[in-house]
Amino acid sequence: MSAPVLVVEDRRSLAEMFAETLRAEGYEVEVVLRGDEAVRRIGEPTPLLAVVTDLKLPGADGLEVLRAARAADPQTPVFLITGFATVQTAVEALKLGARDYFTKPLDMGLVLAALHAATEPRRALLAALPVEHGMPVLVGTAPVFVAAVTALRRVAPTDAAVLLLGPSGSGKELFARAVHHLSARRNGPFVAFNCAAVPETLVESELFGYERGAFTGATARHVGRFEQAHGGTLFLDEVGEIPLPTQSKLLRAVEERRITRLGGEAEVAVEVRILAATNRDLEASVAAGDFRRDLFHRLHVFPIRLPALEDRRQDIPALVLHLAARAAERLRVKVPTFTPAAMAALVLAPWPGNVRELANVVERALILLSGEHVGVKDLGLDPAASRAALGDPETAALALRLAGNQTEELEAFLGVPFP
Repeated sequence: MSAPVLVVEDRRSLAEMFAETLRAEGYEVEVVLRGDEAVRRIGEPTPLLAVVTDLKLPGADGLEVLRAARAADPQTPVFLITGFATVQTAVEALKLGARDYFTKPLDMGLVLAALHAATEPRRALLAALPVEHGMPVLVGTAPVFVAAVTALRRVAPTDAAVLLLGPSGSGKELFARAVHHLSARRNGPFVAFNCAAVPETLVESELFGYERGAFTGATARHVGRFEQAHGGTLFLDEVGEIPLPTQSKLLRAVEERRITRLGGEAEVAVEVRILAATNRDLEASVAAGDFRRDLFHRLHVFPIRLPALEDRRQDIPALVLHLAARAAERLRVKVPTFTPAAMAALVLAPWPGNVRELANVVERALILLSGEHVGVKDLGLDPAASRAALGDPETAALALRLAGNQTEELEAFLGVPFP
């Protein structure tokens, strides 16, 4: 989704000059000459990439424009520009959530660096918004991630079995829910079962259910996950952890779409689509005799490989914005802004826990935050681990773009000069 930068400046000549500079940099631009007009535009449903506003305006001043933007969409970066700078107004603007504050005459190199640092993740987030109402948001524009999403959209309308491959925390259940949402079964149940979360002796009874008296403690009939998912989708997470004795029964259920509860005699028809996920190398497990080859081929009809977060670092800023909005809603706190240096530091971190780990760091920062801005010091990152990423030229260049005019803060965190 494309979105414009809103320029708010009461002197038409200055507004048009600034707008032309931004257009030359590839931005779409809208210009308004009054503060109250800016407030009305901000209230429209069409999103903005950023707002750049003068402080002294007719109709409403720049701080009112800032408040309106923060109320309409806290993720919209707002920059204030004025020829009448005071420490008091600068502090007030930053406390209200302004991304930055510039004085006239403008240093356009500084302004453009700050604007680019703020709009790069914002543009990526807007591009990731789902077309289908209610579909899980799949955030990312990295080629390796886009390839996975493209494969998802191709297979989702079919009834084929899908095997989601990727490291822990890379979003396999999110992809499974997206497949379900885009399928003809979207109005049916989506049942997720983590095969590694229950003892091996209970996996079979949880999948297929049991009759009363099937074993000690079975005081009533229990409907298993297959029956719960009838007419919908069954997602088998960590499918590689299913014990071998249960794998043969799972194969029969997948092939014949019929199950028998433990302790029962009658077969039960189950109409389900099977989605499975694993962070293990199932082919190696087959070769080692730990996973049935015939079951592997039944589940491996359409494999989709999800990348590790370190393989799509360009998506981290947009993910941060998305995760921060979700966490803020859950915690019932304001959505903060992340400083350019904080965004750059997040791009450099190693993320062995992938998106799940990133989400935890973002949520912890929101819990501990006392102001409007999340800085590097609020993230609890390991500078030594982050320094290692500077060896990759693409990652270092990305971090430099995101740091904008805050390279000194980033260097202080890393403990070394930035390349």
